[in-house]
Amino acid sequence: MRRLPFPTTSLACALIVCALPALASAQTPATRILQPNEQWVQLFNGKDLTNWVEVGKEKWVVEDGGIHGQGISSAYGYLRTEKKYKDFWMSLRFKCEADGNSGVYFHTDFKPGTVDVSQGKQVEIDRVLNHHTGGLYGEGRGWYAWPAPAYEQVIRPTDWNDMLIKVEGNHTVVILNGIQVLDFTDPAPKSNDGYIALQLHSGGLGNMRFKDIIVRDLSVR
Repeated sequence: MRRLPFPTTSLACALIVCALPALASAQTPATRILQPNEQWVQLFNGKDLTNWVEVGKEKWVVEDGGIHGQGISSAYGYLRTEKKYKDFWMSLRFKCEADGNSGVYFHTDFKPGTVDVSQGKQVEIDRVLNHHTGGLYGEGRGWYAWPAPAYEQVIRPTDWNDMLIKVEGNHTVVILNGIQVLDFTDPAPKSNDGYIALQLHSGGLGNMRFKDIIVRDLSVR
């Protein structure tokens, strides 16, 4: 077979430059400084809970530039956005301080005055291996989809993790620590608009840290 000549230096550089936007769109590093006109905005300012609303009676505090959520009762607890989102990309970092289950809800709402979720799906977070971190759960339907077995150990159980969630229509993609662990299209979605919410599981087991939370709102209403 005839070998094609290796690209010249100038051509190789051009190919790399063309590839950079595609690489950047795969996962936006949460820790870098946001540039003007990137359409990404901070959901958490690193100082207080501006833009967030507590649902339930669990403990949510700002520590060391991050959000620390602790379960202190037997009920579920949530920290939701003030704004609703239909289509969006969301990047955040999380760290599990205990084995309690957690997650990121989207298209979510709650029954007034309660912690009962009336709509919305959850992107699962659980540091126990093979508990489907990055999978989709909720809306009375149980598990929608979960990562293939090869991706069940992508989570760093005792360290910080990077997560990018892409929600566009009925299509959800989850990238965990640079690896796409979920690509799911819901054939019959029950909801398509609502709050984004961080969750602490019931039973007082939740102990989670979140930081570097940014969002790119793609919603059209």
